[in-house]
Amino acid sequence: MGTAVQLDVESPRGPQTIRVAQGRERRLTDLLRRENLPLNTRCGQRGLCDGCIVELLAGTVVHASTGQPLPAAPEPQSIRGCEYHLGDSDVRLRIPVRSLLAYEPQVVSEFRLNVPRAHDPVWQIIEVPADGPIEAAIARQTKRRRPIRIAGGSGVPAATGPSFATLEYRDDHWLVTHLRPKKPDCALGGAIDIGTTTVVVLLVDLCTGAILARASDFNKQMHLGDDVATRIGLCATPGMLRQLQEAIIQQTIRPLLDACLRQAGATEGRVACLSVTANTTMLHLFAGVDPSPMGYYPFTPGFLNHRIIQLPEFGDATIHLLPSAAAYIGSDLTAGVLSSGLAYDDGPSLLVDVGTNGEIILKTPNHVLGCATAAGPAFEGAGLTNGIRAGQGAVETIRMTNSPFNVQAKVIGQTKPIGICGSAYVDFLAEGRRAGILTPTGRFHHAALRGAGDALQKMEDGWALRVARGQGQHDILISETDVAHLLQAKGAIGAGILTLLERSHLTPARIQKLYLAGGFGMHIDIPNAIACGLLPGFKPEQIEVVGNTSLAGAYLGLLDCGALDEIARLAKGIEMVELNLDPGFEDRYIEQLSLP
Repeated sequence: MGTAVQLDVESPRGPQTIRVAQGRERRLTDLLRRENLPLNTRCGQRGLCDGCIVELLAGTVVHASTGQPLPAAPEPQSIRGCEYHLGDSDVRLRIPVRSLLAYEPQVVSEFRLNVPRAHDPVWQIIEVPADGPIEAAIARQTKRRRPIRIAGGSGVPAATGPSFATLEYRDDHWLVTHLRPKKPDCALGGAIDIGTTTVVVLLVDLCTGAILARASDFNKQMHLGDDVATRIGLCATPGMLRQLQEAIIQQTIRPLLDACLRQAGATEGRVACLSVTANTTMLHLFAGVDPSPMGYYPFTPGFLNHRIIQLPEFGDATIHLLPSAAAYIGSDLTAGVLSSGLAYDDGPSLLVDVGTNGEIILKTPNHVLGCATAAGPAFEGAGLTNGIRAGQGAVETIRMTNSPFNVQAKVIGQTKPIGICGSAYVDFLAEGRRAGILTPTGRFHHAALRGAGDALQKMEDGWALRVARGQGQHDILISETDVAHLLQAKGAIGAGILTLLERSHLTPARIQKLYLAGGFGMHIDIPNAIACGLLPGFKPEQIEVVGNTSLAGAYLGLLDCGALDEIARLAKGIEMVELNLDPGFEDRYIEQLSLP
């Protein structure tokens, strides 16, 4: 392609110069990702969002589809990195903080087990006396109901002296994988929660149940697509399933597990097994199973049951994928039904996980209903003017008053704000409505904002309100379009809750307890979540925040094989409600698009 061109990049990490000799036609997002400057390509680089916005400061770039050159202007020009590549000239770009996936995520790894557990790990060592066949000796000593089998065959003769057998749980039997004359060191296990956005890994001592280390990070599949539907769609392209699997295993979980091993001062060879919870799509991508049939009716998953696999990236470790209930009710929810205590609650009670797919479980004395709402990633900041995920520099709390107009914003970390995360958007809806600044339809009430001065700004698609001053005096804004997206997200969740209640002839007042799960639930202001209609009609005393119930379920499944049986039983008992087929859902959704 001739001589190399130079790409100068200004980013929160400082200036960086990249020499590009070949592959100049690669999109800017691809070039920057190769240089460890990944942009927020949440729509899968389809040009449908503004996550990968960069500013063109000098030089000329070329539109990837039309071939039209775009020269720099006197003022910085905002362009989507996924739509342009380099031309024949040197280029200088600036990456705004909100476009860079380099900031540390705030991931919830805390949980509370609301159920007791036995200590019966899926991998364990049993001392076996020398008095007959191994299978019979183990069964007699441990009083196990399931058969005992020997790996690679059966009928192993009795040992000449006491020995130590390694037992691994296999659903309908226990497998003896090793027999040693001396007791080996206690093995370690990993409990893993794979979220669409973030991933958490716990390193656990299988002998004691102690958590030795924990690590978390963004799910690197975000570089390819921001939500479940996008990632399912990507799998229609040859090679993308493997790319998505590599992103979650090699780029996300493997480094997190290594970090845990370093924290604990342990070697990889001690990791005997992993227990994994996730939504159904993430489980498929982790296992390398095509999720495409879940992208269209009748939404058929490749598997739902407890699945035991091995992957070369984890050596000899046995991997347990916990049972799911349906295409859009994964093991993250079924595990949460158990770990939260909902399974044994007299009810009626709800489990609500507010995320990209707002999953909801209703338990009554007669049945268990489940649904998933297409809430979208608005409460994760996606598609919003200054939206970011929770992390350093994110505005996490907003308080507003009128007469006089005042906005107080609390930021995560000791830094100036770079954007706004979901908990603050919930505050804005509730506080804005309470102060009379927002109308029921989510528009700004201009009469109530007369004292706002230049905080109220006219934009191309309506009005926006400044809630903070960011780095370099950059305005942190919430627009009327942002509010519309937020109302759609909260409306979907609220309508999903009310639809399940209507199916069971219940009202919010009759719910004994609403278990609020997930990282988002840990940080939102509960009264504000109620006030804005995200949890419509409930009272704060009905709500219990239970943290990362998916991770809690993975931990349970690792240390108590009986929990795997129970989760499988619970998963089969959940009746799925297809909201798009419910005759009243659309009306409820429209009603929930307003602020109370």
